[in-house]
Amino acid sequence: MPDALKLPYANAATVERIADLYGEPEWMRAERHDALTRYLDLPVETNQLFTLYVDLRQAKLAEIDPFVETGQAAEVSAVVPEGAAALIEIGDDRVVARALSPEAAKSGVIVDTLTNAVRERPDLLALVRSTTENSATLPVEDKFAQGARAFAPLVVVVHVPRNVVLDKPIVVRWAAGTAGRGLIARCLVVLGDNAQAQVLEEQVASDAHESPDAPQSLWWGTTEVILGRGANLSFAGQQDFGPNTVALVNRHATLDQDAQLRWALASVGAQLHKSRIDNLLVGRGSGVSQVEIGFGGARQLFDLTSYTRHIGADTTGDLLSKGVFLDRARGYFKGMIDIEHTAKGTDSFLGEFAMLLSKQARSVTIPSLEIDQPDVRRAMHSSSVGPISEDEIFYLMSRGISRDIARKFIIMGFLEPVVARIPLAEAQDRLRRLLERKWPQAEALVEQAA
Repeated sequence: MPDALKLPYANAATVERIADLYGEPEWMRAERHDALTRYLDLPVETNQLFTLYVDLRQAKLAEIDPFVETGQAAEVSAVVPEGAAALIEIGDDRVVARALSPEAAKSGVIVDTLTNAVRERPDLLALVRSTTENSATLPVEDKFAQGARAFAPLVVVVHVPRNVVLDKPIVVRWAAGTAGRGLIARCLVVLGDNAQAQVLEEQVASDAHESPDAPQSLWWGTTEVILGRGANLSFAGQQDFGPNTVALVNRHATLDQDAQLRWALASVGAQLHKSRIDNLLVGRGSGVSQVEIGFGGARQLFDLTSYTRHIGADTTGDLLSKGVFLDRARGYFKGMIDIEHTAKGTDSFLGEFAMLLSKQARSVTIPSLEIDQPDVRRAMHSSSVGPISEDEIFYLMSRGISRDIARKFIIMGFLEPVVARIPLAEAQDRLRRLLERKWPQAEALVEQAA
């Protein structure tokens, strides 16, 4: 095991302490111990195609002390943001905001920590057990997913009952950045049959965020999605942690018959961002659309992996990853489409593309396919890594646009497919500002490389 993952708290005593603190039932305690065993036994990467492209040298995880006792801030805001249906915000180890609109509350929507929610809805624990037991909502072969399953003291639950349609998004906001500290957390998103919802997840620097020279902080979390028959979820994520934060992210979705899921994920901040997305298209006619971007500068590293498993018949996957890297930033894009024998009629595409804005920037794309069913509508992948196209620059310059502005237009247009899918206009504007903020540095480096 790499030194970065020899964690001083990765032991049975930590698991027992967390289970005791929150009065967890025996089945949850057993889940944690099972996850601990898996975490200790698993290598960092089990897929031989991807083993060369895992780099944790920047992460000093063994020096970070994760929060164990989480709770509520002295004052918890109950204000729903304009244009939203609900909000839960966690600042480091405290819930600082929790609110439901009248419409969401009337419909039986739950957006809360599991600890709080089961006080009012004891039946919720049975739902959590039926959906998550035996690591049903996290990959059993992924070390980081099992680490979160073992050590997460905080679980957020988003539940939209069957047939409920929410026109406004649910906002889940995580703020992290306390030097030398970290939060390990899980977020369970369950939509009943024919339910429809939007979720906006924001990952931002907390008020405790310090300078880049401070000790590292950590955000290590999961999003576990379960969609019932005919359910429809749009999930948008923005990551803008501070430059001394390490972000470890697992997102896992299981789709029943005719369920539809749309991911729109943008990562701009953090020193090291490592994520994995698993899409399990179990039900006939289910489909996933996924767009993901990483924009890195300085020595940032973005390690983005996705697995899409077509299990049911007539399932659809459309997956697109894009990166822009400058200075000495690096990006790894690793993807796998797995079409099982039962997945007759599959239509699946995986694209991975990166632009390099300096001679020192690096990126690798590894799209791959495993097909065990010859009767498919489409199964293909595409990838490219390179500088901005000179032909595109020339075309814009021929229309009277300066070279610098032409470059900027091309980059922003390259990333816009994710920005356009963010559900709140205010959040869209914020993401555009984050991308714009990197641009002055990008301009200078492009000039040096020209």
